Amino acid sequence: MSAPLVIVGSGFAAYQLVKALRRLDSDRPITLITQGSGDEYSKPEISHVFSKGQPAKQLIQRRGEVFAEEMNLTLMAHTRVKAIDTANQRLETSGGSVDYQQLVLATGASAMVPVIDGDAGGNLITLNSLDAYHKVEQRLSRAQSVMVIGAGLIGTEMAMDLASAGRQVVLCDRAERVLPQLLPPFISAQLAGVLQQQGVTLAMNDSLRRLNRDGDALVATMTSGQQHRVDEAICAIGLMPNTALAAAAGLMVNKGIVVDNQLRSSDPKVFALGDCAEVEGKHEPFLQPILLAANALAQTLCGTATARHGAPMMVKVKTPLMPMQLAGDTHSASRWQVEITDGGLTAQALNDANQLQGFVVSGDHQPQGFALLRQLNC
Repeated sequence: MSAPLVIVGSGFAAYQLVKALRRLDSDRPITLITQGSGDEYSKPEISHVFSKGQPAKQLIQRRGEVFAEEMNLTLMAHTRVKAIDTANQRLETSGGSVDYQQLVLATGASAMVPVIDGDAGGNLITLNSLDAYHKVEQRLSRAQSVMVIGAGLIGTEMAMDLASAGRQVVLCDRAERVLPQLLPPFISAQLAGVLQQQGVTLAMNDSLRRLNRDGDALVATMTSGQQHRVDEAICAIGLMPNTALAAAAGLMVNKGIVVDNQLRSSDPKVFALGDCAEVEGKHEPFLQPILLAANALAQTLCGTATARHGAPMMVKVKTPLMPMQLAGDTHSASRWQVEITDGGLTAQALNDANQLQGFVVSGDHQPQGFALLRQLNC
């Protein structure tokens, strides 16, 4: 019997790949190895558990063993991959050696956590996985005030959700505004206003310097000298692709595991997908590009070499009081063409030739995003 296709990881990327593979081939041997339980869940939903009052167990869509049975694969749960032997196409794991015909690394990314001074500096919460949320859900359920560190996509969504759940929230970032990598200043200011109307305290152009315990509370001291007294502090400053396993195996690694447009690494039998991958110099940790990449990789693994679709894709900002979608280059526009109504806005980023290079749509204007996306993809 030939060695199976082996997938390392059990997040969104891995499971979308399995589903795509099974649509093409119902019988090919697949082994999936994961350090967790292998339960299927939607990670973006973790940003909205507070307003919904959801415990970790309610986020599970399918238990790992159920997914394995339905997808006709071998699941090695709670198993750590120790090393990759590319010469012999073999993995060394905590559950023994596993040979592979082809290998897909879908190892994801880990939450970045800064080193913070103070006796509570090591108590920052991260919510990058179902297991991480499960470990702290009791702490967070008791917290009436929370500091969120990082005003990027996840941090801003989380801050709004916490405030919607009645928590007192401090949102801090060393940047001068919220979502600085995604939104132009005039839209960022509008979103900041919505957060402030909720009661969120914005501590922009500032960062956490020290975190100390004071009884049951935490005292957060900022670089500005400002202090905030909170019950818990959540760190959402970004993700670091998990590349150590690939690097130790001699695969080419930069910010992520370096792959071409067919998701193939520097070893022709090894592929990388999802948050751990750097595709042709780009790291795109968003659901839509990962889904399309998984579909393309399934074709390649089944014998039809297929390039990942690299056209502009929609990014959703799930802030319910000001929901948005955006795509393209929203940073270097020569000018903006903006339409504002009571229900939302459409902002088109135009280049020097007056061509559309990006856009942001919010509220009731979101359906216009699909037509604008088609223009970007032309």
